[in-house]
Amino acid sequence: MQVEDKEINGFLIDEFNQYNLEVGKTQGICPLCSHTRKPKNQKLKCSSYDWERGLGTCHNCNTTYQLHTYKRKGASEREYVRPSFSTKTHKAPSSKVIEWFKSRGISQDTLNDLNVSEGPEFMPQTGKTENTIKFNYFIGNQLINVKYRDGAKNFKLYKGAEKVFYNINSIVGHTACVIVEGEIDALSLHEAGIRNVVSVPNGATLNHNNLDYLDNCIDYFEDKEKIILAVDADEPGTMLKQEFIRRLGAENCYLVDFNDCKDANEYLVKYGSDELANAIHSATQVPLENVTTLKNIENDLKDFVKHGFKPGFQIGLKNFDEVFSTYTGQFITVTGIPSSGKSDFVDQMVVGYNKMYGWKTAFASPENQPIYLHAHKLMRKTWGDMPNPSDIGSGKWKEVSDHVNDNYYFIDMDKYSLESVLRKGAELVKRKGIKCLVIDPYNKIRDANAVSDDVNRYTMDYLSKIEQFCKKYDVLTFIVAHPTKMQRDQNGKIQEPTMYNIKGGGEWYDASYHGLLVHRDYEAKNTKVKVLKVKFQNLGENGAETFFTWEPRSGSFVPQVNVLDENKDDSSLPWE
Repeated sequence: MQVEDKEINGFLIDEFNQYNLEVGKTQGICPLCSHTRKPKNQKLKCSSYDWERGLGTCHNCNTTYQLHTYKRKGASEREYVRPSFSTKTHKAPSSKVIEWFKSRGISQDTLNDLNVSEGPEFMPQTGKTENTIKFNYFIGNQLINVKYRDGAKNFKLYKGAEKVFYNINSIVGHTACVIVEGEIDALSLHEAGIRNVVSVPNGATLNHNNLDYLDNCIDYFEDKEKIILAVDADEPGTMLKQEFIRRLGAENCYLVDFNDCKDANEYLVKYGSDELANAIHSATQVPLENVTTLKNIENDLKDFVKHGFKPGFQIGLKNFDEVFSTYTGQFITVTGIPSSGKSDFVDQMVVGYNKMYGWKTAFASPENQPIYLHAHKLMRKTWGDMPNPSDIGSGKWKEVSDHVNDNYYFIDMDKYSLESVLRKGAELVKRKGIKCLVIDPYNKIRDANAVSDDVNRYTMDYLSKIEQFCKKYDVLTFIVAHPTKMQRDQNGKIQEPTMYNIKGGGEWYDASYHGLLVHRDYEAKNTKVKVLKVKFQNLGENGAETFFTWEPRSGSFVPQVNVLDENKDDSSLPWE
């Protein structure tokens, strides 16, 4: 059997038939338990072999195992430090550690199965070497990372190592898996007989946008038809759950209800392994798309009654933030005459969102070429200065270039179309977790599947497809649109365009959630950003104007101080 480059479940086979079983046979011995049985039973056919899926199942020890080892297709381009595994630093758990895990409902066999060890490690929280529990992160037979936990519940990951899911080998070849929030939760499910379970490496935080471990392991979920989310029942856990649903698809995700317990381990200790298994098997699918009941939105309703409208997201420029904000799942139309700074201001906005909330952005910008110049603009805005040749290779250069590399993605196509851009945008949501998409300009990214030549119908369908994308993936999309006609006043000065000056203007104003005008006044040496539309009053002020000075070294817009406001005496009363 030729196995070079053979692929199973999206993975390349590294070592075919790792246990030297009889290839092609559907039944045979178990490589894990047969040799431990009584001599007369060692040759009994207690296992089933599925060579197409690369899995074996033993009916004696109730274990599913991989027939082959696999290579990763989508390994990160980055260079990572790899920890070493030795008997000196990774000892078998001591009796004290075993007893502690036993108090949490976890047996020694489970510790062995999931490669838990013990050993000394310097912990920065205490400033000294401590005896630690070591959760070892393997991919295949390669140790990728280590999670350390000391007796005071301090944690750390191996410095410079790649972040991946714990126990990731267990889900290869399975069409279903469970995701939990901690290694002990993964051990708990294993104890309950659920072996295809992985844990995130660093728990859940309120900043849920940086799921680099999911970026690094996304290939493992390509074949999953059922992904059970068994995360903690708290606010960070809820946000993590929502991000997994967004990235992995609501149609594939199922939710676990731990009732009065915070997590899987607490449920195991309180109710036992059988009940924990039942809770996992009783997971319910994420509610249907396009069907909403009060039960689905009751928490949102309660939150609104208590607190009113949620504040919109801002970019970190005070004068602009006072008059404009937005939610995700919406799109913003940005217009202005040529060379007015539209693209630069959009860049400023996404850099602001990145600094404020960690959002990643994808650009579909056929006119913003070559791409290295666009990357240079983003580096300047991130850096706050113009990098010099002497900066190349410096620590600052590496820090900023790595940041731009990890947070901004350029959709680079020979032929752009709306369908191909939105398809690539959806892929980047899943693989990289983007929260913003920039289409710049829209007329260079045509809808190749348009059903009508009528400009109004074309515009309506175009914006409808973008709106569907925004809502489905909870993405904020920017559409840069040039006006078709530029009118001049009696003095020959170009007048400020509105959204009605864009081809198909009425549809642009009606369909857009928000509209912004970027207009450069060369005589006054400033740039005006005007709010043309906000769909919801709590998010901004229609008609509001803000002014900026261009800072050439950083390529940034600096809020311009209004002289009248600066000299205003705020102590006076309005009727005085």
